[in-house]
Amino acid sequence: MAVKKTHAAALCAVLLASGCSFAEDVLFPSSGTVAPSQAVTAEAMAEAPPAMGTGNYEPVGVTAGSPTGTFVGGKVMALRADLQALQATLARQNQALQQIRNETVQDSQRYHGTVAAINARLQVGTTPGNPVLTQQWNAAQGELDRITDDVLKMNRLTNDVTASSTMAGFLLDSVRSARSLSGAVDEDHRQLRILEDETNRTVVMVERLLSELTSDSIRQQQYVASEKQNLNTLALGIKNGALFAGGLTSRVNASYETAAPARAMAAGEAPLVTIRFDKPNVNYEPALYAAIKSALDRRPSATFDVVAVSPVGNTPGTQALAATNAKRNADSVLRSLTNMNLPASRVRTSSTTSPAVSGGEVQVFVR
Repeated sequence: MAVKKTHAAALCAVLLASGCSFAEDVLFPSSGTVAPSQAVTAEAMAEAPPAMGTGNYEPVGVTAGSPTGTFVGGKVMALRADLQALQATLARQNQALQQIRNETVQDSQRYHGTVAAINARLQVGTTPGNPVLTQQWNAAQGELDRITDDVLKMNRLTNDVTASSTMAGFLLDSVRSARSLSGAVDEDHRQLRILEDETNRTVVMVERLLSELTSDSIRQQQYVASEKQNLNTLALGIKNGALFAGGLTSRVNASYETAAPARAMAAGEAPLVTIRFDKPNVNYEPALYAAIKSALDRRPSATFDVVAVSPVGNTPGTQALAATNAKRNADSVLRSLTNMNLPASRVRTSSTTSPAVSGGEVQVFVR
């Protein structure tokens, strides 16, 4: 669902108040400085569910035949009974498919309605951790779980239809083999030709059902996985009382496999983000999100170093205490990045001391 775009200035307004700062001009010096209002835009939190197949695979039935009294005639009657049983199974599977589709559509509509309500409230801003939005988020999670159950039903049905496909292929081979049996009369062969045509049409119908069901199942699994990430980002927005755009992984380069080695703070190198933990409960996440997403928008394969920087203490004890606090804050920043759906493999942590800092801070570098 589309969400009205917001500017990064709304997210970055927290910078001065929260002790955070970031320098976007460090990212790509040759491109010049990007104005904050152009750096980040909000996107839809939850995409529309994938379109599902519309096929209706109701069997056409089996033509009745009369017994001929021959051995081949008896074989034809047995094969006809097998085809009738296969088509009855196919009819039940088709009915199950239509029911699963209807349930999935209804569950998806409820889910997207709940997510839309949350997004609409976050769009205009609200209190951090709003309990009403938290309750709605829990409801959305339950609705997404129901969609997951629908996918599991599709997978079970796919297994059943696969068995039917195997049976249909075996039955078609049996019908064709019966034409070579000796002791048949012309009526036996006439009925066998009709039976072969109807079995062949049933095989085609089963294969089409299996193909469409498999495609639906794969698309729905990918959709549920994506929405789980979107819900994580939505939870982050509720926590901060402001709308966050889609997960950071939306800009990840699929060919990227390994992160750059962790590095200590480079001398003279300006960090992408500096978070100063100079007061309790520093609200750094909006500014951090804006900076990281802007970096990924510009360079999808970027990786990040999170560096815990502690001041040089007067005694070994005070220095060790400051280093411990800085590392704890760096762990908090790392968790925030993970909650923003940035893969852990894209982030490395390290620590250092600096005489230039008076209190503990965390610096984030882009690579």
